[in-house]
Amino acid sequence: MRLFTTPVAQPTSAERIRSILMAADSMTIVTDEGRTEVSRLHGPGATEHIHLHPPTDTGDAGGADGTTDGHTRATLEFTDIAPTPLRDRVRARVLLTGRLLTASRHAAPAGSRCMELAHAVLDTGEERITVGLEELMEADTDPLATCEAGMLTHLVDDHSDIVGLLLRLVKPRLVLGVQRALPVAIDRYGITLRLEYARSHQDARLPFPAPIKDIDQAGVRIHALLNAARHRSPRSRLLSDS
Repeated sequence: MRLFTTPVAQPTSAERIRSILMAADSMTIVTDEGRTEVSRLHGPGATEHIHLHPPTDTGDAGGADGTTDGHTRATLEFTDIAPTPLRDRVRARVLLTGRLLTASRHAAPAGSRCMELAHAVLDTGEERITVGLEELMEADTDPLATCEAGMLTHLVDDHSDIVGLLLRLVKPRLVLGVQRALPVAIDRYGITLRLEYARSHQDARLPFPAPIKDIDQAGVRIHALLNAARHRSPRSRLLSDS
């Protein structure tokens, strides 16, 4: 899937990973012993339950159970799913690869785990980007990360006319043949619309005039896009809303 717009500011891979971890409500822990599904990550997502640390030099030798010096080799899997009813709702997957501590080495709150992170991977379906711990920890979490789902579902359920208006900002050739358009993502830099055709779909990125620094600025940025759209003539209309 490609974004058919001129390059605009977007979250970095590290920022996307941090935001996905912050908003996650479930994860899968994969070890040599199998897969374990962990749901109901209430609060600030996985960041409250998994504390990341740099790896220690404990050697590569491990026991038959996959442990090395009190560690268990593991991969934590997170799936970023769009909250709106799209054809393909999976936006990305995040993999955290490293070792979970089975013996206490780092202090962690009760009910949480520590992980010595080897690397994180952002899989968008088009590419896989590897991010190290230092880059990940220096990245900012998007201010809309934990409220994005509510914002997008509210937009679809209560303000569906806004999406049609925003289509005026999309390149004309992309709007032709569109059967349905829905918001697929919103972040500090802009909003992304999913354009669905009879047998395919594309994403169109609409950048905000300026990045959002605080959630209270979201309404102002969206209204700025709507004002810009009202000054554009309608180029096309959706053939169907279903």
